[in-house]
Amino acid sequence: MAASIAIVGAGFSGTALALGLRAQAPSDVTIQLVDRSGRFGPGLAYHPTSAAHLLNVPAGRMSAFPDQPDDFLDWLRAQPGSAETAPGTFAPRAAYGAYLAERLRAGIAARDGARLQIRGDQATAIARSGDGYALTLATGGALTADLVVLALGNEPPMPPPELGLLMGTPVWGGDAWSPAALQGLDPDAPVLLVGTSLTMVDVVISLLDAGHRGPIHAISRRGLLPRAHRTPPAPAMTLPTPLPPRVGAVMRVLRAEVAAGHPWHAVVDALRPHTQGLWGAMDPAEQARFLRHARAWWDVHRHRMAPEVAARIDAAQSSGQLRVQAGRIVAASPAGRAATITWRRRGETASERLTIARVIACTGPGSDVRRCANPLLLDLLRRGLGRPDPLAIGLDVTETLELRGGSGDVSQGVFAIGPLTKGRSWEITSVPDIRVQAATLAAHLAARAAQVGASAVGPVAAGVAPAGTWRAVG
Repeated sequence: MAASIAIVGAGFSGTALALGLRAQAPSDVTIQLVDRSGRFGPGLAYHPTSAAHLLNVPAGRMSAFPDQPDDFLDWLRAQPGSAETAPGTFAPRAAYGAYLAERLRAGIAARDGARLQIRGDQATAIARSGDGYALTLATGGALTADLVVLALGNEPPMPPPELGLLMGTPVWGGDAWSPAALQGLDPDAPVLLVGTSLTMVDVVISLLDAGHRGPIHAISRRGLLPRAHRTPPAPAMTLPTPLPPRVGAVMRVLRAEVAAGHPWHAVVDALRPHTQGLWGAMDPAEQARFLRHARAWWDVHRHRMAPEVAARIDAAQSSGQLRVQAGRIVAASPAGRAATITWRRRGETASERLTIARVIACTGPGSDVRRCANPLLLDLLRRGLGRPDPLAIGLDVTETLELRGGSGDVSQGVFAIGPLTKGRSWEITSVPDIRVQAATLAAHLAARAAQVGASAVGPVAAGVAPAGTWRAVG
């Protein structure tokens, strides 16, 4: 009996894996790609409506396929008016979403290779079913598969508990991608963005594009803004190896290279080939030390703004409209369509107050899988089919990305990809890293699927989903 593989989540991670599997798996294998948003390909990250939201990585490094490094650039150059696009261009994120959607449509329509199907639905629970697994769907029914991959991307941000009284009021805009974030906002109203990451940058750009004139306050513990990409790019360099797997030692090496005259951009980029290896060589205590003391500094240097975006952020700061502060929220008191926010500057004991009309969480992805809001993840943990990694920043996975159960045993058929594997890889949130992981996992799953087919054991390929509910060509 032919094998079936279910991939839950159709953002970049799930899409790249599905396309890799379609090309590598035996032709009688069925790949079922399930996503609750129905945005197959773009996902949340590459579905912005504004052309002003740019990629944070140059187009020449954004191919979805490691063996076709120019694929996105070639696609971009084939679009009207884009024939001269340079590899260093920071393309609109919406364009990248369109690229992924087009590549996925082509994969679905292809007559060769494994059969790829898509379905707009939410998987809410998972359980063993014979030699495979059954996924419960939000709209009713279930689907079964021999192998399951969780490609759920990042969890929504978790706002500080001090903002709890704002929930359900007109002041609370939710996270940056919530429909309510900017809805009905007076262009002269004061706004508070909690967090100063790239997410905050996106919200500021959205506000500016909407003609917002009011003050924009952004507060985070350190008040650090993402740095800008260098124009032109710094010459590539290499770091002295081997690098010791200790945070302080690595930082000393990086500082020495900058002191020797290398641009910090090049120094940080030179560390990238070593990052996953260094992370894996650290014990959990050293990894936790990095998260406590160095993560914020690493993030702002590693995850940079496109130069065009950085220029707009600089201008908003220079004009006084955007006010970035280091501090923490102490309390929030709603009063009608506004709220009084009490906060304290970093290093100070005295509190200050702001009157705010809208608060938006820009604190970055949720970082504790035990406290996530995803029903599928919570069900999986409850059943012991998976467990958090030692730092609880993702799921505990093997070298082949198979989940470890509650007692440490290997799940035998449930895998994770992308940000859910941060505990093992750390640097696994950007396209250049995830595409390699996706290609490697696709090869492994294709081999596993061939074994299932050879043993003639496994559930029906299409599961028990009602007939006619799958969209498939091929």
